[in-house]
Amino acid sequence: MAGVFDRLVGQEDVEADLTAASVAARTGVDSSAMTHSWLFTGPPGSGRSIAALCFAAALQCTTEGVPGCGHCQACSTTMAGTHGDVRRVVPEGLSISTKEMRDIVSIASRRPSTGLWQVVVVEDADRLTEGAGNVLLKVVEEPPARTVFLLCAPSVDPQDISVTLRSRCRHVSLVTPTVPAIAQVLQTRDKLDPETAEWAASISGGHVGRARRLATDEDARARRKRALALASAAARPNQAYLAAEELVKAAEDEAKEMSASRDEAETEELRTALGAGGTGKGAAGALRGSAGVLKDLEKRQKSRATRTGRDSLDRALMDLVGLYRDALARSYGSTATATHPDMAEQVERMAKAVSPEALLKSIEAILECRESLAVNAKPKFAIYAMVATLGDVLR
Repeated sequence: MAGVFDRLVGQEDVEADLTAASVAARTGVDSSAMTHSWLFTGPPGSGRSIAALCFAAALQCTTEGVPGCGHCQACSTTMAGTHGDVRRVVPEGLSISTKEMRDIVSIASRRPSTGLWQVVVVEDADRLTEGAGNVLLKVVEEPPARTVFLLCAPSVDPQDISVTLRSRCRHVSLVTPTVPAIAQVLQTRDKLDPETAEWAASISGGHVGRARRLATDEDARARRKRALALASAAARPNQAYLAAEELVKAAEDEAKEMSASRDEAETEELRTALGAGGTGKGAAGALRGSAGVLKDLEKRQKSRATRTGRDSLDRALMDLVGLYRDALARSYGSTATATHPDMAEQVERMAKAVSPEALLKSIEAILECRESLAVNAKPKFAIYAMVATLGDVLR
């Protein structure tokens, strides 16, 4: 039966290191192989969060032999997110707050209740606020005996993770999976035909989840097509801003669609917990006195929707920058693997019609737009500014 580490794609070296650390944690034979704080880095889609979760399962695994069997209760509950001693910090808003981290650290400092370790997986540790990072740093510097912290971030750059926090962690670097490896996963796990799997893998940018969405979700394919169409529209003023507005609206619609049912369920669950629908004397008064709690929930939901919309726009911008990158590479006769191999004809036209200098300036404009969105610029204005620059450069 497959173990938990089989979920990783194209990360053989990482699997070997984490397996060795899991064995060391269980036997205590090699103290240098195990530590209390880890930092998993890698490009989007490399599986850094999955690697951290698989490692958490291996640490809790109760089966004899190599840890991480994948079928014992500890492994199953860890991977399902229901293990009592494994906590995942998944930022649903734009950042991880100090309060949220304090609450997690307080619980994680206790002795394990059912498992072998208290494990805290912090996904997107690059979203830690300065205060939250300081709270985490303090406990990482003096960790409880049976607690392990697994942090996930895009890179070790100080913009992603503080230098001090990084220095307290053992670093695990994941690589971008190859196209054949992703295609194989889509065929074996998702039962996709070879042609579809190969196409989706080739345009996913090494992102397994993105490849799966593009292969199975028509809306995801439409969003990609809309983003790439902005390259042609940018050269025509009468179409450029309309295309930009459609791009922003599509991101907002996606956020609303993803949030609507979840927001409604969360709100109803909280209202019920606060006494909504009750018939006792104090039921109505209790609900009126809980307006602040409901408002806090609404604020978190709004932050989550904002992040979902920004993430959607960021994916679109990365698709777009990849198209310009392909054209720039083609103009210099490079044989590098294309980001969008299925857009070869458009790339060829762009390479012939636009100078390398203009293509490079276009790439810079798109990356500047990403940076503006990262510091909470209004999406509509950021995209409009980018389109204006693209139009000027191309004309």
